[in-house]
Amino acid sequence: MFDISWTCKHTWGKASYNTMWCLIGCSIGDFGTIFYFQNIDHSLSIYTVMLLAIINGLITSIILETVILMRTFIFYEAVSIAFKMSFISMISMEIAMNATDLAFAGGVLTITIIPFMLLAGFMTPLPYNYYRLKKYNESCH
Repeated sequence: MFDISWTCKHTWGKASYNTMWCLIGCSIGDFGTIFYFQNIDHSLSIYTVMLLAIINGLITSIILETVILMRTFIFYEAVSIAFKMSFISMISMEIAMNATDLAFAGGVLTITIIPFMLLAGFMTPLPYNYYRLKKYNESCH
């Protein structure tokens, strides 16, 4: 796994760009779900809400990435690539974001916690995205 160069600025730039798009997609569903449940009366546990946020974040990320990929690929191929290339990144991103929220804000989405959630969500999958790009020349965007 470590038989690649980790010092390529171009690859870090491309991996960061790819990770940013994934983060945007994940954040839409994740933040939207948490915000929704903060503003309605419900009896779900915070962990159930976080699980729903993770699932919705994955869904919105796949949708966004599919739309982006459809500039180059037909729908079926775009969906397939979005799943294959990004799913590990998306899961790690979602877990990092929600763990940050739980640890520092108790699962309550506030304007002060969002930057930390985004930072954790961005930094967690970035090395994996770099590795995939460098080792296999594979990326989702």
